[in-house]
Amino acid sequence: MNFQQLVLASHNAGKLKELQAMLGASVQLRSIGEFSQVEPEETGLSFVENAILKARNAARISGLPALADDSGLAVDFLGGAPGIYSARYADGKGDAANNAKLLEALKDVPEAERGAQFVCVLALVRHADDPLPILCEGLWHGRIMFEASGEHGFGYDPLFWVPERGCSSAELAPADKNQLSHRARAMAQLRQRLGLA
Repeated sequence: MNFQQLVLASHNAGKLKELQAMLGASVQLRSIGEFSQVEPEETGLSFVENAILKARNAARISGLPALADDSGLAVDFLGGAPGIYSARYADGKGDAANNAKLLEALKDVPEAERGAQFVCVLALVRHADDPLPILCEGLWHGRIMFEASGEHGFGYDPLFWVPERGCSSAELAPADKNQLSHRARAMAQLRQRLGLA
């Protein structure tokens, strides 16, 4: 499969930049924001369902092949929560509120039981009704810290301990995060599937 252009089913400029860097120069990634400002309702019950839903919507609106990313944080002690609701965990009040709510939910939980993983599912469709979307999944295992640390990244990065580096995700340089993260792992699979690896 040869894709010169893909539309990314996201209005997030940071995510566009991050994924474009991982994809490389041979594929141009365009934002769905060029075509529409309307976000589809994420009605799926899994990362896979929501990624496919967003990719199909972007392909329908743009007329281009579309790539969608659905990602979040799954905390073992919380049965996988916040999961697909990671961005809206504190009722849409933003990253700081989400982090505060997570720390509160885990306040008496010992370090050994604070395991978590960032999850990323990438869905690529050739067109809106593609019966065979390409799905790639990346998991990044770590644990939830007792307090925030670090200035980089976004979302839950300041609370996510990266064992292989001995620091939080928010303390990693962006280039390091782009090699280790759940999104990087999913993108490595996608590059292989597209013959870009």
